[in-house]
This record gives sequence, structure tokens and C-alpha cells, in this order.
Amino acid sequence: MNEINFIDNNIDDSEESIRRAFNFLLNHSRISEAFSKEEFKRVANYQNPKNFDTYFSKKFRHLLERAPNEKNKYLVAGGKRQLLSQIDLFLPKDIEAYVEPFVGGGALFFYLLPENAVLIDNNPVLINAYHVIKKSVDELIELLKLHKNEEEYYYTIRNVDRTKEFKKWSDVEKASRTIYLNKCCYNGLYRVNSKGQFNVPFGKYKNPNFCHEKNLRAVHEVLQNVEIIHDSFKKCVDYANENTFFYIDPPYIPLSKTSNFTSYTQENFTKENQIELKEVIDTLTSRGSKVMLSNSCHKSIMVLYEDYFINVVRAKRVINSKASKRGEIKEVLI
Repeated sequence: MNEINFIDNNIDDSEESIRRAFNFLLNHSRISEAFSKEEFKRVANYQNPKNFDTYFSKKFRHLLERAPNEKNKYLVAGGKRQLLSQIDLFLPKDIEAYVEPFVGGGALFFYLLPENAVLIDNNPVLINAYHVIKKSVDELIELLKLHKNEEEYYYTIRNVDRTKEFKKWSDVEKASRTIYLNKCCYNGLYRVNSKGQFNVPFGKYKNPNFCHEKNLRAVHEVLQNVEIIHDSFKKCVDYANENTFFYIDPPYIPLSKTSNFTSYTQENFTKENQIELKEVIDTLTSRGSKVMLSNSCHKSIMVLYEDYFINVVRAKRVINSKASKRGEIKEVLI
């Protein structure tokens, strides 16, 4: 069962504080579409915050059981796919411009398909793949068709970045390798060592679809009017204004000492980076931008963002190497 808990560190248990928190969601998110005016009036006037929270949670449980948006299903990928129905409730009512500074797999972008979008990521391998899909999809598809789902072949392709020859590869060849490795490696991870060399083992999947032509052509069409940038998250400040919505999905603060085993770039995302990101978000909001941040439900995140509305959601952990340790974990939408 999905669950959302509403947290606002700026409010106390008074009726006025509860009403103010609820009205914030009414005026700034799609939650208003889920409630009738009568329900708003009744819930916002609850005297007992515990009753308010109980009603609020029950209402969401019903809403989150709805079927997901089917129109973009074949486009949506990435780690946020399972949370889209929960994220959707907290999105702004209207999105004129969309900026995502940690685009990754772009699940929310492909779900929303905004007309005016900027996608940013500090991973040059990922950004190259997006550029190639946008500009050279036909050539890319032909190269993908040549790959094989064989373990020895996989390691040959994986380890080519250890050779001098790799520097001579074209952008299309490198993008083909990126997509192939993503589909055939263990759990679809993207992890590199300190030298920037891909080091995820073979996934041993029976029939991985590393040349999904229909999907690639659909993504190609969607990206035609999208600005794709290789840069740090700080670049997004250039686009800050009251008409822009920012979805920010950075590397999470690990919940345990052993959970931070994926590295999307050679440099780890440190605590100092998390603080710098908070400063960027403060700048965005000060300029009138609407911002949503995802992160782990960690005490340090709760403290760092104590001035913002925090919503706790549940997600399934699917990348743990031990199946017995995969299960629901708490994340936050801020």
C-alpha cells in the first residue's frame, strides 16, 4: 500500500497552521484536482491534526491506487517511474517551462512531455547518449543491431574504455555502447571506478532489448525542441524565473554505510554538494521558481530543508545486490 505523510517543519498543531499547510497544497499543486471544494472546507477546518492526517492519508491511498498515465508508458524509464503517481499529486498546476539538473533516465520529463524543457546532467556519457538520440537516431539504431547478448562479447565492449582505441570512437559508437551496457549489465546500473571506467558485471538476462527501435524513435521526436546540457546542477540557476518548474533528483544521501555503491560520475556527491544544492534551491525559490526535490528520508535532509514542505513517500528498493534486502524504503518529496 502506498503512503504519503505530510510534514511541514514550520507549523505546529494549531488549527491555523494545519489550514495554512493544506491551503499551500491547494494553491500550488495538482492535489486540488483530487478533492472537492466541500472536502477542502471540511478537512482544512479539522480541529485535531491527528484526524486531519488520517483523512489526508486515506484519501491519498485511494488516489495512488489509480492506474498510471498510459499515454507515455513506453517512453518512461528510470528510477523514478514507480513514484510518478505520487510525484504527480504535488506537481504545479501549470508548467510553462521545465528544467531538470540531474536528468538521469528522465522518467518525470518523459511522463510530462513539457513543450519547453532544459535537461542537464554532469555525466558526459549520459548527455552524449541524449545528443546522439536527438541528432543521429538512424545511425544509432543500426549500430545497436550489431550487438550480442553474450558474456564474453559484453566484457569486450565494457572494457574498451580501458584502451587507447576508445578515444577514436565516434559519439554515435559511444552512445551505442552506453545503451547496450545499460540493457545488458547487472540491474541496469551505471557505475564507474575512480578512473571513470565502467565496471558493472554482465547481467545474464535472457533477452535484453538493447535495440528498442520504437522507443528510440519516440525519444528522438520528443527531444527535438529540448535543450540538452552537460554541466553541473549549478547551471540551472541561469533558468530561474517565476514561470519555470525545477525537478531536482540528485544522488541521495545513503541510508547506510554500504548503500552508496553506485557512482554516476567519477566524483562522489558529497555532503558539501548537498549543502551547495540547498543554496541553489534557495536561489531558485527566491526568484519565484517552483521547485520539487527528491532525496532519501534521512535526518540530515530533514534538518537541511526544515524551511520547506516535506512529504514522505514510500518506494521499492530494487538495486540491492541481495534480493532479500529489496523492499520498501522511505523517500522525501520536498
